[in-house]
Amino acid sequence: MKIKNVIAASTAGLVLLAGLAALAQSKPEETEVWAPTPAKVTPAQTAGGAPSDAVVLFDGHDLDQWVASQDKSPAGWTVADGVITVNKARGNIETKRAFRDYQLHLEWRVPADITGTGQARGNSGVFLASTGPRDQGYEVQILDSYENATYVNGQAGSVYKQHPPLVNASRAPGQWQTYDIVWRAPLFAADGALAKPATVTVIHNGVLVQDNAVLAGETVYIGKPSYNAHGATPIKLQAHGDPSEPISFRNIWVRELAPRP
Repeated sequence: MKIKNVIAASTAGLVLLAGLAALAQSKPEETEVWAPTPAKVTPAQTAGGAPSDAVVLFDGHDLDQWVASQDKSPAGWTVADGVITVNKARGNIETKRAFRDYQLHLEWRVPADITGTGQARGNSGVFLASTGPRDQGYEVQILDSYENATYVNGQAGSVYKQHPPLVNASRAPGQWQTYDIVWRAPLFAADGALAKPATVTVIHNGVLVQDNAVLAGETVYIGKPSYNAHGATPIKLQAHGDPSEPISFRNIWVRELAPRP
């Protein structure tokens, strides 16, 4: 019994000494960081608006920031009433500018009178790094997934054929939906070998659906994904070849991010 009391007293003494030592060794000011100060960014005053440091990719008026993916000719999608509507006959479009790491905001809408089922129901996608003129790159799926069954790694909010969304946050057709995406591009060594894989975080309609998901490579429809070395690339929007009615986009902007450590 005496031994237990001695051990308890010793333990209490050690805890007290540790607390006193911590108090003696630091003041609040010693753990305060004052520089460098973060850059000032003015947030948008309206929902979906761009912050002051963003590159506006679509402001509701024209497609000056975009070209056709196939031949880099002027983007041929329809612009009316502040909205882009996919023209499937003209194919995918991509940004004129190339990007690496970034924060992307875009809004999309499936037609209220959409028909079809599964993947043939408002199918499109945003390719976070477009590595070729067709459907090469890394795709976050766009689809009507409100009440439309399909394979889960192909529904809205998925990293196509890699990561299903954590939850289904889809709104009904005819309503605007938002994607807020943080993309960290893959890093490659001088010999082209993968040094660090790509990661993506996706917030769909304010709900986290991809949480720093690690990508196994570029999107492929058949087979396993793999990496091919590349640098900065455009962002691409898909004109999917299914027969369903085309979807629309608005309020697209991007904030370039400093490379990760």
